Amino acid sequence: MRVELAYGQTWLPVELPDGITDVVVPKFIEGVPDEVKALQEALREPIAARPVRELVESGDKVAIVFCDGTRPMPSHRVLPVLLAELETVPDLEIVLINALGTHRRNTEAELEKILGEDIVKKYKIVQSYCDEEDAYKKVGVSEQGYDIRLRQEYVDADVRITTGFIEPHFFAGFSGGPKLVGPGVASRDTIMNIHGPDLIGDPNSTWGLSYKDSNPLSQAIMEVASLCPPDFSLNVTLNRNHEITGAFAGDLENAHQQGIEFVRKTAMQAVAEPYDIVITTNSGYPLDQNLYQTVKGLSAAAQIVKDGGVIIAAAECSDGYPNHGNYREMLLESPSMDCFLQHLREERYNVTDRWQVQVQALVHQKADIYLYTDGLTDEEIKNAHLQPCHDIAALVRDLVEERGEDTRICVLPEGPMTIPYVR
Repeated sequence: MRVELAYGQTWLPVELPDGITDVVVPKFIEGVPDEVKALQEALREPIAARPVRELVESGDKVAIVFCDGTRPMPSHRVLPVLLAELETVPDLEIVLINALGTHRRNTEAELEKILGEDIVKKYKIVQSYCDEEDAYKKVGVSEQGYDIRLRQEYVDADVRITTGFIEPHFFAGFSGGPKLVGPGVASRDTIMNIHGPDLIGDPNSTWGLSYKDSNPLSQAIMEVASLCPPDFSLNVTLNRNHEITGAFAGDLENAHQQGIEFVRKTAMQAVAEPYDIVITTNSGYPLDQNLYQTVKGLSAAAQIVKDGGVIIAAAECSDGYPNHGNYREMLLESPSMDCFLQHLREERYNVTDRWQVQVQALVHQKADIYLYTDGLTDEEIKNAHLQPCHDIAALVRDLVEERGEDTRICVLPEGPMTIPYVR
């Protein structure tokens, strides 16, 4: 049977054995027939909130948070509709804040791709880069006793608006909503605290569980957002073509929860039992532009692979590991993933990106991992503690021959856009 895997900005065809291969994808929903109309209706008839244009007054400072270049959020289609609503009020001072979390700054060309050239030229843009320590302002103290600091332009605004999209997330349960505040516009120390090893390692910090479902990491994120909440939140849901399938706007928690329930119905897919081999992706570009992000696809596959099974991931990794951040360095200096887990709480690992290596290491405890990619050499793949794969179909044939005729295979062609789970 022929299966097409989301890979970069296209699809990768793979021939797999008939009879023993299952394909698990999200329920496909067509994009809304008129995106502008759907967004306008969400902004004018929001969930548990006043219409967005009624929140602003002449002379207000308005901060709008948007997703960075690692997310497929169609900000260039969403923000013009939002800004058109706001610009009915005169003399607003609007700043757009790039929710980088711990990611690198986006280039001018990337910002134009994310937002559109007209918006980049017209509005002030601030990149919330967490190493600019003086740019963050204390807004409170968490229940655990650590300071929570957020980007000053966000905190000082008269009206705060977050924009994002909702998809399954491998330890926060779902993206969007409060994640645009923490880690989106949070300081490095705040981000480190809400990504602590105990929170990351908690079994409830996983796909499909939110702050309403006893996910402790999601609850820590919501605590950060609640100390300086947005006055208005706009989230969208997307299909595999990056078309908008729903718009959920209004109160941070209520709008996010409605979006979550929508995503649950489309993304959560049950299987009868674990599989010997799981083939996954990281949903194509921009989510598969580096190995760091691809850990999400590995984690999705790990939900339904047998202990001692095999995971095969296809991710373009056009941006490499990447070479910025600490993910690459931690992989290269760790003799093994087991060794990393043993030393995880040492001070040398108290750095950003630790959580991504921790999740990858937990997947390694369950399965052997192969990677098909054009963005990394075989040596770079091996240094990341993975095994290179140059032909997925051939590798599967070899594994089936080795493991026997009762081998069962599952394919997640859209990777973490699906939340697979064993029924």
